Amino acid sequence: MDRFDELSAFIAVVEAGGFSAAARRTGVSQSAISKAVGSLEKRLGVMLLNRSTRSVTLTDQGQRYYDRTKPLVDEFDEVDGEMTSSTLNVTGPIRIAAPSTFGRLHVLPLIPDLLSLNPGLQVDLVLSDFVRDMVEDRIDLAIRVGRVDDADAVVKRVASTRLVCVGSRRYFERYGRPKTPGELVDHNCLVYSGLSESAANWPFTGPAGRFSVAVRGNLSSNSIETIRAGVVAGVGIGLFTQASLTDELGHPDVTTVLDDFLNEVRDVSLVWPKRRYVPVRVRRVTEFFSTALAQRV
Repeated sequence: MDRFDELSAFIAVVEAGGFSAAARRTGVSQSAISKAVGSLEKRLGVMLLNRSTRSVTLTDQGQRYYDRTKPLVDEFDEVDGEMTSSTLNVTGPIRIAAPSTFGRLHVLPLIPDLLSLNPGLQVDLVLSDFVRDMVEDRIDLAIRVGRVDDADAVVKRVASTRLVCVGSRRYFERYGRPKTPGELVDHNCLVYSGLSESAANWPFTGPAGRFSVAVRGNLSSNSIETIRAGVVAGVGIGLFTQASLTDELGHPDVTTVLDDFLNEVRDVSLVWPKRRYVPVRVRRVTEFFSTALAQRV
């Protein structure tokens, strides 16, 4: 029996939840579906499915096999669709992940234009400061701010954003403005703890080169929105990428400090899983954000 037929039958059973349901979905007889899956298990030498009179479930080996093979079958479908399509219009679902604040400020406003140019797309936008596993979470394209350490991904830098240290004028009227980074130890520093174990060590540059200052305060959070709100409310000082402060930098009560000691930047990158075939819709969306974010950030 053809290997692809075996694989297609296996995936149909998994997604339909049983052999009879898979037969109804595919239009192939239940006996043929059962024979194909049995042939696949015999060839692999492992049991992929737990069978009972009431249900069919994946074994541990079956789950691993499904997770590895389902994207391959999807890619075959993508290629077939592109070859048989009479137009170059992109269609289908695409899942995009972006940091919460950056995504709200810079990605979400671009989605209407993206859909206007590609009305056949179905966008699932995931906003989270948690760096998601792209394969496990089925992320087609991730937009990340900062360093990307992922050997299994393709990374395209499209823009950069500098670091800024900010506080409210009300806060500085009460506690004074720090003139050097070292003076931050006497201030209430609000720490974003979302992505880095060294978040409480803020990076600066002086005459002798790069150095860091260990800061502390009465508020930390894995949400940039929380730290931003704390700064605006006069609770303390925060360190952000400039792209995360689009609203606040125009606020009459918010001002930057220590500008002469901050020259670090963070890359804004597009990231997608490393694979031989990249669907047209992923390529098209990547090209769109590559241009749009470079103009916006």
